[in-house]
Amino acid sequence: QVQLVESGGGLVQPGGALTLSCSVPDSNLEYYTIGWFRQAPGKKREGISCISNRDDSTLYEDSVKGRFAISRDNAKNTAYLQMKSLKPEDTAVYYCGLDMSPAPRCSLWSAHYNHWGQGTQVTVSS
Repeated sequence: QVQLVESGGGLVQPGGALTLSCSVPDSNLEYYTIGWFRQAPGKKREGISCISNRDDSTLYEDSVKGRFAISRDNAKNTAYLQMKSLKPEDTAVYYCGLDMSPAPRCSLWSAHYNHWGQGTQVTVSS
């Protein structure tokens, strides 16, 4: 059973920064695409970033471009989402997902992801 564990969420003031981690033990993470998603209260889960299984190419949703950065450390089977210049509208539960398809892709479509973590809360408020 594949397990994903997010960490790093918390309360931060507007303009602040946080780094989220997604640990996927015993996964050979280098072969898979990782995606970060978020879900605010009353809203659908939205994809915000992914890093490809083939060449580590990345993709960002428009609202986070230039503020968020996705990365991975395959030796640690861990992916990261560095977030800066946080805004109140970034408040949400953040999830990482694992796309285990061998196809080379980096997608913000949740249906492409086979496994999910439990989520970590990020609250941006003064």
